[in-house]
Amino acid sequence: MPADRGKGLPRGVLIAAPSSGAGKTTLTLALLRALRSTGCSVVSGKSGPDYIDPKFHEAASGVPCINLDAWAMTPATLRTLAAGQADGHDLFLVEGAMGLFDGAAGGGGPAAELAAKLGLPVVLVVDCARQAQSVAALVHGFQSFDKDIRLAGVILNRVGSARHETMLRTALAPLDIEIVGALPRSDDLILPERHLGLVQAGEHDDLEAFLDQAAAHCRAHVGLAALESLALPLAPAGPADVHLPAPLGQRMAVARDVAFAFAYPHLLDFWRSEGVDLSFFSPLADEAPDRHADAIYLPGGYPELHAGKLARADTFRTAMTRAAGAGKLIYGECGGYMCLGAGMVDASGERHGMLGLLPLETSFENRRRHLGYRMLRPLGGLPWQGQLAAHEFHYASIVSEGPAEWLFAAEDAEGTALDQMGLRAGSVMGSFAHVISSG
Repeated sequence: MPADRGKGLPRGVLIAAPSSGAGKTTLTLALLRALRSTGCSVVSGKSGPDYIDPKFHEAASGVPCINLDAWAMTPATLRTLAAGQADGHDLFLVEGAMGLFDGAAGGGGPAAELAAKLGLPVVLVVDCARQAQSVAALVHGFQSFDKDIRLAGVILNRVGSARHETMLRTALAPLDIEIVGALPRSDDLILPERHLGLVQAGEHDDLEAFLDQAAAHCRAHVGLAALESLALPLAPAGPADVHLPAPLGQRMAVARDVAFAFAYPHLLDFWRSEGVDLSFFSPLADEAPDRHADAIYLPGGYPELHAGKLARADTFRTAMTRAAGAGKLIYGECGGYMCLGAGMVDASGERHGMLGLLPLETSFENRRRHLGYRMLRPLGGLPWQGQLAAHEFHYASIVSEGPAEWLFAAEDAEGTALDQMGLRAGSVMGSFAHVISSG
């Protein structure tokens, strides 16, 4: 790294792990809250197409979290978004996804790639519950596997005793790597989960108490000053250059509540920067979108958990039907797509009538996981050109779909052609894919 790199640039570090389940997310939340309590101005990012963790980050730090996706975003987009997020703050803390080197099929987009593109050092969270001296072999492997990243430190998690900690530290001593902390096991610091990941932050009972408890545990066993000292300046962003989808309209109404919570902040912020007037409404509260809006966006979320309430939201239904009749662009992603359909069968087998704006019937009665990155090409109807990078993750089955026009031609992460996906009926359209960026 050039000696003068980073003058005036925000400093950051990426928190990663050898695999999922190491306690990385809980520790990241604890670090955010603990650093905030010391007066550090800390902001965060999340690697990959994650909607759940960023809301917990926001609750812990008090600042919205940004998604940074090394598979879906160009290096220029990543650096521009990261610089914008970190600007004016003391520390930029990025949480990796899965294991440090785990990515899409074909190998693209792991947290290690994000760290390399942003110039961030990595702190590895190691679950030590079932190992002792073997920790040295594991850390040495991660330290030497990829010379494009710098493994700057280790946090030992779920340590069983003082004797266990001594064994771990002794084994790691020859590697000359900073041991930032060693946290004892704590059964109280476990976040509840459901099929798409963690329960949403807004649904967590007494989240503030949980975060404060996690932060206290962190302050007692992690060297916060040592962590901050490992941070390095972000790689310079260069000229502002983002590749993101154009706004759907100049006055956009966006559904926002626990059933429609999966809208990427980086897209909403970009649309605002393009001069779009964004308004928000809650279908669960039976609210109508702004009648002056020229486009309506229904993001994904968990509508299947609230299908009965949505089916009874007459004000919402009437307003959406009127907007469709007026030719306003209506776009739904995943849960929003299902809501635009004629009906949805919940996990118990009960069918609920949805908006009926697309010829689509979906069901959760027999769950089947659909997961992976998608490269999409719009087939008409949307103000988007060229390729779109997206992600699909749901357990719904399509009972019937169409007849209507297809919305996207699609490929998977390895470039293999998939069936066309999504539907378009006049100005109403949607698909199961969550769009992240444009080519």
